[in-house]
Parts: sequence; C-alpha cells; structure tokens
Amino acid sequence: MRIFDTKVQELKYTVLMELAWQTWRGNDAFMVFNEIADEIVKKDAPPMSCCIYKDRAIVAERIRIALGGNKNNPNIIQVIDISCDECPVAGHVVTDLCRGCVAHRCSDACKLGAITFDDEQMAHIDKDKCVECGKCAEVCPYSAITNFKRPCEKACKVDAIYMAKDGVATIDSEKCIACGACVYQCPFGATLDVSSITDVIKTIMASENNEKFKVYAVVAPAIASQFTYAKPGQVITAIKEVGFYGVEEAALGADIVAYNEAEELQERELMTSSCCPAFVQYIKNNFPEMEKYISTSLSPMAEAGKLIKKYDPDCKVVFIGPCTAKKGEIKDPKVAEYIDYVLTFEELQALIDSKDIEVEELPETDLNTASPFGRNFARSGGVADAVAEAVKERIGDEVKVNPIVCDGIDQCKSALTRASRGVLPNNFIEGMVCDGGCIGGAACLTHVDKANRKKIEAYGISAKIKEIQEAVEQANNRE
Repeated sequence: MRIFDTKVQELKYTVLMELAWQTWRGNDAFMVFNEIADEIVKKDAPPMSCCIYKDRAIVAERIRIALGGNKNNPNIIQVIDISCDECPVAGHVVTDLCRGCVAHRCSDACKLGAITFDDEQMAHIDKDKCVECGKCAEVCPYSAITNFKRPCEKACKVDAIYMAKDGVATIDSEKCIACGACVYQCPFGATLDVSSITDVIKTIMASENNEKFKVYAVVAPAIASQFTYAKPGQVITAIKEVGFYGVEEAALGADIVAYNEAEELQERELMTSSCCPAFVQYIKNNFPEMEKYISTSLSPMAEAGKLIKKYDPDCKVVFIGPCTAKKGEIKDPKVAEYIDYVLTFEELQALIDSKDIEVEELPETDLNTASPFGRNFARSGGVADAVAEAVKERIGDEVKVNPIVCDGIDQCKSALTRASRGVLPNNFIEGMVCDGGCIGGAACLTHVDKANRKKIEAYGISAKIKEIQEAVEQANNRE
C-alpha cells in the first residue's frame, strides 16, 4: 500500500529512515555521510536529476538538514540550493499566444523598455529591465503575457519566499511562519524542514530503556487520519515499541485549552485561538495590533507536556504530529520547558521502519484520556466547537460564543482584517493555517481532506470520555 502522497515525500522518508537506522547502531551520521548517500542513490538505478553525482549531492544536503541544518539559519524551513534550479524563470513571460500584432500595446505600456520584438514581431521580455509591474499583461488583447509563479512562491501565502539573483529560492525569516506549505508543494523537494530525529533516538538510547529517565510521546489527534495501513491503536503500540515509555493524547491538552479558554473568553470582547503556532506567528508578523487578542492559553501540545512533567519533572517529552510549525513553537521558552523535541508523522514513519516494526501485526493500545471535542481539534471547526462546549459545561448561558472558523491563510487574513477595523461581529476567531486544519498539515502522510475529516470525527465519537470537564478533572486528579 502506498503510504505517501508524492515521490518527494518518499525520498525524504528514505533519507530519514537510513539516518535513523545508522543512529540506532551508534554510527555518527557525519562519519557515514557518503555511505548513506550511496545506499539511497544506487549506482545502477536511473538518476532523479541529471546524474548520479548530483543525486548524491542532494541526498547529502538532505542529511545535513535532517541533522538540524544550518545552525546560523533561524528558519525551520531551509532550502537545498542544488535542488532549486529546475524551475523556469519566474515573473511575467510571453506565451505562444502572442500573435505578433502591429499595435504593440505591451511595448507602449512598458516605460522601462523591457519589451523587444523579433523578426516575426513576437514580443520578448528582458528580465534585466523588467520590474514585474504587470502593465504589459494588462493591455495585451490576447492575454499572451502571464505572470508565472514558482510552486513554492505560489504555496507561500505570506510572501516569505522570493528568488535571489541566482534563481534560488530564499526564505525571509521575518515573514516565514514555518507552515511548511512550500515543503509539500515543491516538486523537486528543494525546501525541507529541519529534523530532530537523531536527537530523539539518542535520547531514547540514553534513557537506558527508560530506567535513567522516562521518554514520553504526545501524539496529535490527526494521527487517526494517517497511517492508513494500520489502526490508530496499532500505531500507538508501535510508538511504544520504538522505545517510548508512555504515550499521551495531545487531545487531552486540547480539552484543557478549551476549558481554560472558556473562562478567558468570559473576560474578553474578542479572542483568537492559540493552538496553531503558524496562525499565532501570522498574527504577530502581519497584524501586530491584534496580538493582544491571542489567547494566553498554551497550545494543546504544550498543555499535554506540562501535565506529564507535572508528575515526572525529569522526563523527556516528544510531540508527534503533522505540523512543521511546532518545531518553531518549542523555541518559545514558555513551551520549551514542557516539550523537548518535535517529530512529524513523516519522521515517525521513518523511526518505526528503522526498527523493522511491522505495525499492522501489533496489538492495539487504546488512549482514552480525551473527549471527542479535544480529538476534533484536528479538523477545521473543531476548536470553535470545543470552546463553545466548554463554555456551556463550565459557565452556562451567561457567555455567548459567536465564533468564526478560518480554514487556511486567506480566511485568516480576511477575519483578522475585519477584526482590526472593528467590523467583525464574532467574538472568537479559530485560525488554522493549513487547509482543513491539522489534517492538512504539511507533514501529513496523506492529504485527502474529506476522508481524513471523516476519520477524525469517527475517532472523536470513539472517545469514552464524553465531556471536556470530565477529561480535565481526571487529568487534574492523576497521581
């Protein structure tokens, strides 16, 4: 059965899995760099690029980023320069719809003399002179001039990616929200999120079978929509087989967040959700005047980690989910004290396979600490539903929740713009940067929105705890 959506994801997985395999065996990845590249890029296999040597150089760069990337680069998402050279030049281009007309309106509209004509009167754009104003495209009667955007630029809704003079994609760390959309959309895999997979393995090994200290995993509820070849309970068992002492639901953290936000909303005219780190960063970058409205609650990930460390302060906690932005969230000191590392579902798949674990043959381990509302945080609308339910359970009819659900950056931008102008009628903004919510995260194994949404809702229904308050009370009464 096919596990991933794209061949780029498969390449990413292969590198991570080989790197994990070497780490389990005590091999220093820097010492076996070439061996890993040779193992992944076989001599007798057809090359992915122009030649085997470039393929191996690309794999070497993938290994470097998988080991944490350029330490002087603050970005969670980094660019593999050698991979980023196959896209056509971006910007305005003349297509074959050009009829070589006599009017030459395009040339008249260009005040910089960037448009010239060949012997057949076909237009050409001089990129050294063009400033991408688009005036030529506006006046062409045949719509023969189009503004071409590279896939990574098109995927980035916050305009954090631009092309350097050498044609290589460059990420503006001041604008990037680490959502990972460019990682999933780049056809050549030239953008990649840094990884902590080897650090996690070394931490598990250093725990000496959880005797020196315990290593816990916190799993995002979106896990129920992934790993289609096995049941969610089997994946939980596989996580324990890898070497984790225990597994906690991030959905329980979501219940705690909803419960806290119900009280917080009682005291505020307007509040935005805090669970999506990319959304929170988007507000800080683009709507700084709205930052005061962000919920003061930690994210579900951090709340779950906080709960674990309350009872076991010396443990290590690893979050596992579909989100690359979580890797940036743990740089926040308020979060770093509760979450030590972040792995994505892609990295979890590599981790499991590096231990030769047959997931579909394992017994199921049930996690039953969260309510359906906490589990539904994984899909768009789930946060708003949970906060409304928490208000009803905790406060009653005294507080009215009038939420707006923002599914994707465009909807987030629209709601925040209206809110900043004082014309938004809602008092709670649920912001999810990824389309569909966390089930559409960049590091998901699959991105089938409708199917994944149904799986999450079924996962929510299967919860044995039905109320948010009950889940929170049981968490608080743990010994």
